Amino acid sequence: MPEFTFLPILLTTMTGLALAHDRPTGPIHKTRSAVVARGGIAATSQPLAAQAAVRVLQEGGNAIDAAIAANAVIGVVEPMSCGIGGDLFAIVWDAESSTLLGLNASGRAPYRTSIDLMKKKGYEYVPVYGPLSWSVPGCVDGWATLHERFGSKPMAELLAPAIQYAEEGFPVSEVIAANWKADEPALAAVPSSAACLLPGGSAPGYGDVFKNPDLARSLRLIAEGGRDAFYRGEPARMIVAYSDEVGGLFSLKDFEDHESTWVDPVSTNYRGYDVWELPPNGQGIAALQMLNILERYDLASLGHNSAEALHLMIEAKKLAFEDRATYYADPEFANVPVETLISKEYADRRATLISPDRAMASVEPGLLESDTIYLTVVDEDRNCVSLIQSNFHSFGSHHVPRGLGFPLQNRGAWFSLDPNHANRLEPHKRPFHTIIPGFVTKDGAPWLSFGVMGGDMQPQGHVQVLCNMIDFGMDVQEAGDAPRFRHFGSSEPTGQPGEGGGFVSLESGIGPEVRQKLEAMGHRLDDRPGGYGGYQAIRIDRERGVLLGGSDPRKDGAAIGY
Repeated sequence: MPEFTFLPILLTTMTGLALAHDRPTGPIHKTRSAVVARGGIAATSQPLAAQAAVRVLQEGGNAIDAAIAANAVIGVVEPMSCGIGGDLFAIVWDAESSTLLGLNASGRAPYRTSIDLMKKKGYEYVPVYGPLSWSVPGCVDGWATLHERFGSKPMAELLAPAIQYAEEGFPVSEVIAANWKADEPALAAVPSSAACLLPGGSAPGYGDVFKNPDLARSLRLIAEGGRDAFYRGEPARMIVAYSDEVGGLFSLKDFEDHESTWVDPVSTNYRGYDVWELPPNGQGIAALQMLNILERYDLASLGHNSAEALHLMIEAKKLAFEDRATYYADPEFANVPVETLISKEYADRRATLISPDRAMASVEPGLLESDTIYLTVVDEDRNCVSLIQSNFHSFGSHHVPRGLGFPLQNRGAWFSLDPNHANRLEPHKRPFHTIIPGFVTKDGAPWLSFGVMGGDMQPQGHVQVLCNMIDFGMDVQEAGDAPRFRHFGSSEPTGQPGEGGGFVSLESGIGPEVRQKLEAMGHRLDDRPGGYGGYQAIRIDRERGVLLGGSDPRKDGAAIGY
């Protein structure tokens, strides 16, 4: 009998096909009902992870315990998106003290790196892939920091489901299989990555059972020895040895000196709801800047996903992302004017730049694609965790050090080599980050724990799902099902150039009449397919004493409750 078995699950939602069915109630674009539960809910991008989290809750663990267990499982079953080679951010609502806390568990650049070194190697920008894109993985220390403060179950127990899936195998789900296949050529080019992630020379397909014994061993070392087993033990030594072999810059000191940082979340009030994000080096305040601008308009009267409403959202995004490209950086190395950027007065000034019927052309926002997971858990005591974890691009740097079973992130690729840029490359500095957990309180109590994955889609996604709920009255599932836009901008935090004004992609649920109106306003539209982001959310209904969970049909995920 397997060492790890699941308790019965009472409530679950699974992936549906938008507009491919006739629901007996509710809007046509809604894929399924929101999960409703009294005890607890976990919403993740992969059902096996959500089940692991719910089992932890059912066996007496709290939301923090469950989030760690879920994150560890997703690192096994969705290895392109996250894992112990990546970084982590979290927002935690501590029910006992009624306090909201933030955790920045992102890693720093190697001590041996510098702009001069990159220039001498002939680089105008930090390479997107490969060993020069590495920063220290922060995930494991993030787990340990959360667990030390809030955990109630042994770490070994929390990591047991992930270890079992890595050791005994798991069936690969549909979206994950497609992403894996897309990265097959990049993984094949790195021998150690191919040996680990391409069994028989190819990516596992939908429904194939995949095993990763090297990752099981790495997780077992952490389960038995804690975070020091990773940062001061064999995994760190193996990473540094591999780094030396392939031209990386890691040293043992980079790992020995790594630590996570507790931070105070920052907020703005949007129509009576306090929306919370983490301060830079992440991009969460871009969502707050957008909401501050949009609050000046009556979106509800314009209609959901009307050309007029979308135009305002796109223009607000352009303005916020121009600031993002200029100011957002590690606050230990740069003076980031957070209070000014998220102030209502600043939004008033910025909003005057928006024309009601004409798109702005001279803007410089944007990032490339990325791979990330978001999960949220709320327990019966109403402790809440909003957690996001990522390798950055799919399979990160594409490098899996031999014997460890996980890819190293490529987050360092977004440092700038401009010595005057706030996000310039410097030793032991955190790079600009795209991954942002979200949280909303109402009247001082938790109302929504949520996130939307996907690089620079994340602030745009945060704003769209919040407007869907607050302005247009959608429930927690419908708000994530609704068709989305994504604006692709013209410059990155690294200072890379692009075309002014950028372009807009619209998911297929936004019809031709809206597209025509947006084009008439001067927006450049692109025909690339949708799938923008990967939303998960839990709504805390205090009046009725229930939780409502939503999970994005764009992923393989599920909201599961009991």
